[in-house]
Amino acid sequence: MIEAPTKHVINRIRSSYSQFSEKEKLIADYILENRDEIVHSTINQVADDLMVADATVFRFCKRLGFKGYQAMKIALASEIVNPIKDIHETISEADTDFEITEKVFQANIRALESSRDVQNPESLSKAMDSLVEAERVFFFGSGGSNILALDAQHKFIRTGMEAHAYADTHLQLMSASQLRETDVAVVISHTGSNKDLLDIVEVAKQSGAKTIAITNFAKSPLTKLVDLCLYTVAQETEFRSEALASRIAGLSLIDSLFVIYSMKNKEKTQEATQKMRGAISRKRV
Repeated sequence: MIEAPTKHVINRIRSSYSQFSEKEKLIADYILENRDEIVHSTINQVADDLMVADATVFRFCKRLGFKGYQAMKIALASEIVNPIKDIHETISEADTDFEITEKVFQANIRALESSRDVQNPESLSKAMDSLVEAERVFFFGSGGSNILALDAQHKFIRTGMEAHAYADTHLQLMSASQLRETDVAVVISHTGSNKDLLDIVEVAKQSGAKTIAITNFAKSPLTKLVDLCLYTVAQETEFRSEALASRIAGLSLIDSLFVIYSMKNKEKTQEATQKMRGAISRKRV
């Protein structure tokens, strides 16, 4: 599997913070508060300051998607040299309706920019190769992520690709059991910890299908199961979970895959689009 994105240490920490254990939050807080000092410190110094084992710090870096402490430190140093402007503001009950609207838009813009910047070109290319070679694509998601799966089906069906998405978890499992080696299963999960979706991935892999995840967490049960991962980044606020902002990023990532696929299959997509436009015209008076 291709390594998780190795950029935006601060965004990764913030977006995953609610999922951390107490020790992980201790390390996360230390990095956020001492980022300038961290780039000149060894893993032993950090561990001593926090009174934890070196291995605990190392595992934290791995959870963020880095090979180790040194790789995380190099990425963090790059951020300090080229800081990312923090446009995020916490929504409060004292805000006016317009101020809340403005902050929601800012959070979405931040999610889009951060998610764009963590994309791995090699991962995107491999994902597209799998889709181009596939006979069918199945999109899976639960709850809010199922909305993204249905949107993905709506897009890809316009390309002439046989695309499927189901809301019912039983139908999802049933369809996963019928996948073939020439199929691709795209699993969308913000946390990467939804048991229903993990079951679907296991069934899909038993069927021989290629599996791609779209998720916010670089280290999760889902990322360990699938063949390939694409990532989103979003930050949580008091009145709005990071899952809501990452939905916007997920939609944009699916849009990107759809456009790239359409360009690589231009004639097929144009023919399918013309047929659909003709069929849909019957709905208009």
